Order: sequence, then structure tokens, then C-alpha cells
Amino acid sequence: MRIHLGRALAGTAIAAVLAITPVAGTAAGAAPASGDRQTLQDAADDLHALGVTGVQAIAGNGPNTSAARAGVADTRTGAPVPREGYFRMGSNGKTFAAVIVLQLVAEERLSLEDTVDRWLPGVVAGNGNDGRRITVRHLLQHTSGLYNYTADLSGLASPEGYLEHRFEHLDPEELVAIAMKHEPLFAPGTSWDYSNTNYILAGMLIEKVTGSTWAAQVRDRITRPLGLDHTFSPGDWPALPHPHARAYQQFEPGGPLVDTTLLNVSWGWAAGDLITTPTDLVRFWQALHSGRLLGRAQLDEMRRTVLAVTFQDFVPGLRYGLGIMWTPSRCGGYWNHGGDVPGASTVNGVTGDGRRAVVLSLTTRLASDEDYLATMRRADEAVVDILC
Repeated sequence: MRIHLGRALAGTAIAAVLAITPVAGTAAGAAPASGDRQTLQDAADDLHALGVTGVQAIAGNGPNTSAARAGVADTRTGAPVPREGYFRMGSNGKTFAAVIVLQLVAEERLSLEDTVDRWLPGVVAGNGNDGRRITVRHLLQHTSGLYNYTADLSGLASPEGYLEHRFEHLDPEELVAIAMKHEPLFAPGTSWDYSNTNYILAGMLIEKVTGSTWAAQVRDRITRPLGLDHTFSPGDWPALPHPHARAYQQFEPGGPLVDTTLLNVSWGWAAGDLITTPTDLVRFWQALHSGRLLGRAQLDEMRRTVLAVTFQDFVPGLRYGLGIMWTPSRCGGYWNHGGDVPGASTVNGVTGDGRRAVVLSLTTRLASDEDYLATMRRADEAVVDILC
């Protein structure tokens, strides 16, 4: 089955696309830190050999980190991938959105059982869509049944579409309206399927409840308290800060690599517009699972998972909580949330106690299933090798 760009942009990065089959092994977090850098370097070199132009990889073990890189930042100049280069994290940003919603729940400003219509009356309506039946929990867990609007974005489908739409601004309301043109896939709460529409609505809820912007909430609730000075929502700014590696998308198997570095990601917004660096993102994952962002009750809610029904062909046993995935591995499993944007993928994983975390940034997305899955498999192997 062909994994189209629009489907992959659902945000799996398929970080888990071919997770390691569980077998007997060491306990999570048991890998010696001294081997982390070599493990990362081997993976980065292998990924570059598989066709990824640039790779950054970092592993956190408590306060200590190990890093590696491979490939080039620019195919024209051959400049090396920078250390601590900026990149777009894609749907890893959904975890940020879920954290903010759960913080608001802890503050008793909304409930996971509130309906979408309570906060956004009339926004989810038409063609069988009904915001009176969809809860905040349904949104965060992808059990709403709402159509995934990114499947209809022509700017993600071809080089011509990218060039035509790369600087285009899209409002959240426009994105939801695209989804409302389609009937829901199932009744709320009866099944599971990944939809970026859920997290656009979550972002709209955040803004409605707080009276401030998505970007400000990310800053005030997550990045500033944690000292993540290189993570932010870019709004309509289409570039990346320096230093960064350029992003390259292959739109058709065997086709050329198209430079997709310049991109207005307003179409991703709270579903995946954030820019970050390897160290910032690994610190975020460690902070989240060590309890620095959420209290125990909210972290437990985040970790209440359901079977990711439509991903079982890729990763048997994959489960989804509130903005995070649980991926089986040879040492039990780990938490993660990948992300894709045109030309870039983010793969990550973290142990349940938050001590050990891994982030890989890949600045090429290959078009064929075989090539794409090979890169995701190798990246996932590196995550498991570090965490186990």
C-alpha cells in the first residue's frame, strides 16, 4: 500500500511504522550511556546511506546528552549538517497541544468530557458532523471520527502544488471547514483514526478558553518554564532560523529531491507548526514524563491509551493516548510521537520515567514505500537500542 504524503503527514512519522517486535530483553533505560553516541552515529550514517540528505540525532540520559550527525545541510554546497540545527517537528507538536489542554483541565477551566460545541458552537456541523457529540477527549485521542483535512491540501501533493501554495496562509477555521465537507468516518468514540482536524480544533479550544494565542500558550506554559529557548510557533514566517539543514521532499518514487525548506506551516498550526532543535525537543520529552509539565492525574490521563486501529497493519499493538503514542519494543515499549512535514521527519522515544529520551531529525522524505519504510525502520531501531 502506498503511503501518500498527506497520509504520512498525519504525523506518525511512522516513528513507529515498523517497531521492533517485542522479545525478551533488558529493562528500559538499561543501555549504557557510553554507547549512546556510537549507536546514534551508526544510525545517522546508515540513514544517510539510505538516501536521507541530513540527519541529527541526540540521546538524553538524565542531564547528560550524546549527539551525532551525518550528511549535508545543503546538496548544492555540501556543507555539513549543523550541530543543534533548527527543524520543524511536525506532529510532535500535538503532544504540546495535549499538554496545554491537560493543564487547563487541572486548572478546572475545561473538562475532557466537555463537548466541542460547548466551546466552539456551530464549528463542527454539516454532513453528519456534530460537535455536540464530540468531546475534548475524542479530539486528543483521535476517536472523533472527523475527516483529516490535510488529505485535501494540494500544496502537499506535488512539486507544482508546493511551489504554488508554500507561502499561503490558512486560518484554523478554513482548515476545519475543509474537513466539514466530508462525512465523519465513524461515530465519536466508536473507533480510531488519525486526523489533524482534531488538533486544529484543540488549538481553537485553547485560544477560546485562555483568550490568548496558540503561540503565546506554548511559550508561557511550556518553552519558557523549561528554558526551551529554541522552540516556537513561527506563525506565517516560512523560513527556519540559522543554523539549519535544508529540507528535501521526493514527491514521486525515483523523482528529484525538491527543496521544501521555505514553507508557511499555518496549515499545520496546533497540529504541527512548531520549530525546535534536538536538545530542546529531547528536554521536552524528558520533562513531560518526569512530571515537570503535568501533575500525576493529568499524566495518567495522557497515558490512558486505546488501540490505534488504522495503524495496526504498520505496527501491531500500537496504542494512542492523549497526544502520545505507546509503541511496543523488545523491552516492553516506549512513549513517542513522530512528525512529518514536506521534506522532514522527526522520530523520537522516551522511557516512562523520563530519564532516557531520543530524538532524530531527518531532512529528506523519500516517496516510495520501500525507501520511506526503510528509513523509518532504521530510525526506530536506533530509538529502541538507546531506550532498551
